[in-house]
Amino acid sequence: MTTNTAARSAGTGLFLAWLVALVATAGALFLGEVMGKTPCLLCWYQRIAMFPLVLVLGVGLFDGDARSARYALPLAWAGWGLALYHCLLYWGVISEAASPCRQGVSCADRDLQLLGFVPIPLLALLAFTAILVLLWRNRMKGDSP
Repeated sequence: MTTNTAARSAGTGLFLAWLVALVATAGALFLGEVMGKTPCLLCWYQRIAMFPLVLVLGVGLFDGDARSARYALPLAWAGWGLALYHCLLYWGVISEAASPCRQGVSCADRDLQLLGFVPIPLLALLAFTAILVLLWRNRMKGDSP
């Protein structure tokens, strides 16, 4: 099977989920390394869930193995849960006393915004949500076993 045929057999949803993970990873690295926004503890945990998704889904696309979505789901769900918790802390729904950050950058810091009004935790939540929806859609279309 050629690489092009293998990638097609893995499904469009898998490709789009990989693309979202790639953009989110590049964005996180850009915010930290170029813009100098120091990530809080929850941001680090979300990165731990997001960064491997690029590799897991990318290898699945390269090999034409749609089962890679099965391996990506636990990471995506863990990242989604962390991002939701982070958003709730950021919005004040959960008390800042429940924040895992004890020193350094606070998880509820208002500096965690892009363009001055989009919270970075919300971007992570949207990325993980998109990945989960795309993987689910891929599975429902029968593109994965």
